[in-house]
Amino acid sequence: MVDAFCATWKLVESENFDEYMKALGVGFATRQVGNVTKPTVIISQEGDKVMIRTQSTFKNTEISFTLGEEFDETTADDRNCKSTVTLDGDKLVHVQKWDGKETKFVREIKDESEGIMGDVVCSQFVLKTYLKSINGAVKRW
Repeated sequence: MVDAFCATWKLVESENFDEYMKALGVGFATRQVGNVTKPTVIISQEGDKVMIRTQSTFKNTEISFTLGEEFDETTADDRNCKSTVTLDGDKLVHVQKWDGKETKFVREIKDESEGIMGDVVCSQFVLKTYLKSINGAVKRW
């Protein structure tokens, strides 16, 4: 059930984000901007369609998809990916594939006080992000 994730979230903290961007080939200037950006992530659902909007002073992105179905995604750093989002138990798993590479985002609601914790698994490290709900209590299964 995606509805547990449906809320407006604000990035509080991230670990290894610069290393993640380096691994993607993001240039120095863009990494500097990315390292200080605290995006707002809005997750919503309408019928079978799930939308994830990411808003920041740097760039806004939006994806719309059906769970389990591959879709085309253009990322904030302009990568063109084939992506799939699934539910694995209580985790929202987002896989991006491009140029023979793969990144996996795993979003999980820990509890009402912690908000969403996300791990992005790349070949050399794990990027960790911590987001808090800005529009009320976190819904749980």
